[in-house]
Amino acid sequence: MSGIHFTIDGFRITYGMIAIWMWALTTLFSFEYFRHEPEHLKRYGAFTILTFLATEGVMFSGDLMTTFLFFEILSLTSFVWVIHEETKEAIRAAKTYFFIAIIGGLVLFMGLALLSHEIGTLEYDKLHDAIMAAPNRGVILAAGICILIGFGAKAGMFPVHIWLPKSHPVAPSPASALLSGILTKVGIFGVLMTAVPGFLGRGELSFDFGMIVLIAGTITMTLGAVLAIFSVNLKRTLACSSMSQIGFILVGIGTMTMISFLEAEGLPHEVEHLVEEAMELAHNGVALHMVNHSLIKLVLFMAAGVFVMNIHKLNLNDIRGYGRKKPLLLVPFLIGAVGIGGIPFFNGYISKTLLHEGLVIAREAYELNMELMGNSFNGFLPVGLTIIEWLFLFSGGLTVAYMLKLFFCIFIEEHPEKQSEYDNEPHTMTKLSSVVLMLSAVVLPLLGQPAIVGKLAEFMTGEHVFHHFHAFSLVNLKGAFISIGIGIFVYLVIVRRVLMRKNEYLDLWPKKIDLEDMLYRPVLLKVLPGIGGTIAAFFANNTITAPIARGITEVGKGVATFFSVSMDGVLILLRKTIFREKPRVDGRPEHGHVYSALKEVEYAINPMLDNFSFAMIMTAIGVAAVLIWILIAVVK
Repeated sequence: MSGIHFTIDGFRITYGMIAIWMWALTTLFSFEYFRHEPEHLKRYGAFTILTFLATEGVMFSGDLMTTFLFFEILSLTSFVWVIHEETKEAIRAAKTYFFIAIIGGLVLFMGLALLSHEIGTLEYDKLHDAIMAAPNRGVILAAGICILIGFGAKAGMFPVHIWLPKSHPVAPSPASALLSGILTKVGIFGVLMTAVPGFLGRGELSFDFGMIVLIAGTITMTLGAVLAIFSVNLKRTLACSSMSQIGFILVGIGTMTMISFLEAEGLPHEVEHLVEEAMELAHNGVALHMVNHSLIKLVLFMAAGVFVMNIHKLNLNDIRGYGRKKPLLLVPFLIGAVGIGGIPFFNGYISKTLLHEGLVIAREAYELNMELMGNSFNGFLPVGLTIIEWLFLFSGGLTVAYMLKLFFCIFIEEHPEKQSEYDNEPHTMTKLSSVVLMLSAVVLPLLGQPAIVGKLAEFMTGEHVFHHFHAFSLVNLKGAFISIGIGIFVYLVIVRRVLMRKNEYLDLWPKKIDLEDMLYRPVLLKVLPGIGGTIAAFFANNTITAPIARGITEVGKGVATFFSVSMDGVLILLRKTIFREKPRVDGRPEHGHVYSALKEVEYAINPMLDNFSFAMIMTAIGVAAVLIWILIAVVK
């Protein structure tokens, strides 16, 4: 296989159009958002265009290698969004984002190398047949796990989710809408396009891979919702919410992949029918919830941008009551809140119900197969799926609770000191921003209507699931009402009585419970270098290996010096010739001077150059892991 391959189908066309819609509206919103910093708007606009092109490249890719190519471009261009403000917090968040992007990309490449070596193709249309014919099940599963981790890193999947709650609060709100609404779906796209053509109906391989996705999705779904409940920062709450909703989608992917292991000749008709129904429900739920979450977060993050534009604060205690008497802000936010909360007759309800019913019917299919065939492939599966189902409903309830928390704080409660100032504020949004926000919200209720959603689902997946799925039946409404009841209880008892003191929202999440600071940074920057230093010291002090160790050290120093001096020389040459460096104030171009487009590019990449050594450390670790893994696979 060589070259770049693209393809078109209903799913890709739909998401290609959603990307256009979201980029258009966030760009229009950006004109007011960046009105006080026009030089930032130029930089933001340049990298937004590049990120858009890379996103569309992923969505229309016809094979995994093409997806990988644009996926990596996307990681680099979107990095500038995170570091845009260049504050201490933004730089640290950008380092985390870059670290996860590099490691995720390298692990993804590792999986693609293993898969290509084992089956000889990475084209989506050929994956299923090639995997079915592959003899080495272990290598295929290992490749699938690497691909899941690589794409899951961009999606915000546990345990590579650490960038998401930290990047959104520091990124510009229009960028946050795209990071949450589209870039996380790029990761989901990769997982989905690997699971559906590659792992469905592959027996025990389907079960193993599906259960891994299902468990990762369940943890992501639940943890994201818990983090959102504890958060007292508006954008961080929405970011943790995105993590949770990505978990819902992964649960759907895991469900249909896991239950497809029952697809085999000789199955009782009743079981075969339930398996097909579970897979169709989950598949359509995944596709629709991807769409719903993208459009909902477009509304909510742009609404959050209104607070940044006007009062430059996001803490709930600071923005409390700001939305009172502001209907053009209240209505879009409310539509987004009830949508993501899964309230009946709004868009999130149908997609979440499809995912929930797919999970329930998958359990029923397995139980019936055990009863009729006596096949207890995994006797704990019914209990496990029941637990996941309740965590699904519980996470849905937490979604209702944290959206109630945000809505009541912003639009119902009063600020103890600044309420009159907020109520009498003459300007909230320009007419353009108001139109953009309302326009992004009006499409959400339409996607809560079964007739419209049924046509969209059929176009995206090619399945006629809505002829037997009755969205507003009592059975389906039951799950929604359970989640709503849990949400109201959590809000009234936990949020109001535990997470608030003296009418103030408290941040009670322990700061020490941070996976990045507890595990990743210590291991990668202290433990592994320490182990490496110990090993190096052993060889350096051994009489036999010492000359070899010294030789390797000198060669390494020489290579590092060569590249360091060469890069410095190139940068100096560019600054003296093409960039023609001008006097700067606080590291920025002097105000009033017109700079070339290249000057803007140099200014944009300076933060990346400042953190280049950190990125190279991560890259070196990843490359070493890739080479070792490929070597082991080839030797076997």
